[in-house]
Amino acid sequence: MPADPYGPADTDGAGAPPATPPTRRRREGAEPPGRPKKRRSGFGRFLRWFLAFWLIVIVALGVLGWYVWGRIEKVDAIPSDHGSAVSDGRVFLLVGSDSREDLSAEEQSELGTGSVEGQRTDTIMLLHVPGGGARNALISIPRDSVVDIPGHGENRINAAFAFGGAPLLVETIEAATGVAVDDYVQIGFGGFAGIVDALGGVEICLDEPVQDEQAHIDLPAGCQTLQGPDALGYARARHFDPTSDIGRVQRQRELISAIADKAFSPGTLVNPIELTRTALAGGDALVLDEDTGPLDMFSFVRAIGSVSGGSGDTITVPLGDVGNTVTWDPELSGELWSALQNGSDIPSSVIDAQP
Repeated sequence: MPADPYGPADTDGAGAPPATPPTRRRREGAEPPGRPKKRRSGFGRFLRWFLAFWLIVIVALGVLGWYVWGRIEKVDAIPSDHGSAVSDGRVFLLVGSDSREDLSAEEQSELGTGSVEGQRTDTIMLLHVPGGGARNALISIPRDSVVDIPGHGENRINAAFAFGGAPLLVETIEAATGVAVDDYVQIGFGGFAGIVDALGGVEICLDEPVQDEQAHIDLPAGCQTLQGPDALGYARARHFDPTSDIGRVQRQRELISAIADKAFSPGTLVNPIELTRTALAGGDALVLDEDTGPLDMFSFVRAIGSVSGGSGDTITVPLGDVGNTVTWDPELSGELWSALQNGSDIPSSVIDAQP
């Protein structure tokens, strides 16, 4: 038999090729042999959780802001035509109303407001946010200032609110100062106390005891935390003070600074419970002009924060005659209003003349 040119066949002795060794089936999802297993990065997991957390926070803040904004009452306070009144930047009119309409008899008793009908303005302030980089300014206008009220003759400036509400008060201020008002922010008795309570109180330091029976307060000297009713009484008190309304506007600015410091503190901003409680109290407390938007209020809040932090000026309109009523110093008040019209810093002559 001729030899096989390819050589003898490799068989298992029975004429068949040898069996191929069985292969192992990899489990589904197993890594191929010889490849190192991939491990998830701990930093990657942290980053994903971190981004998810802040996405939830941003969405929650957006929902909270939308809900709070819907609770704010709006009024038509700012005229479409300011006439000859002008201002550079933005000018906010901040008003504290003494209206008792939203207070029950029990709340009137607790807050010591009495049951007077109608509404007047216990607080009148202009917040100037210049457009050219000048310092922000918070300017108190004493409510006993005698001015000409359009259609009603000379009277105390707070009577304008009683005669015609927010629109007439804005018109009166623009006519008396020549400064155009851009936005209107109002807060009532109950709303003010509610914001202070939502913040857990605000700290005030007194050089001397304050006792005012009509404002329902009896406060010792020293640093102390005022809750809503006492904070409201401190803002309203004037009968114990020989300077009357002049001292009161200074205490009101002091309280606004204390509220701003507490509201913008990390303890409030990073605490979801505190932040939500404060935001809801603010939504229930405020009345805004119908054209004032969220960005305008953001500017307002930032400016209040800068003033309370010492990066702005807090002053009272320079006064002339002071008695049961007050008048404005014609020269110094003119310099003040010119600064708001031109968007410049408050003149040093006005600051130096502060009581």
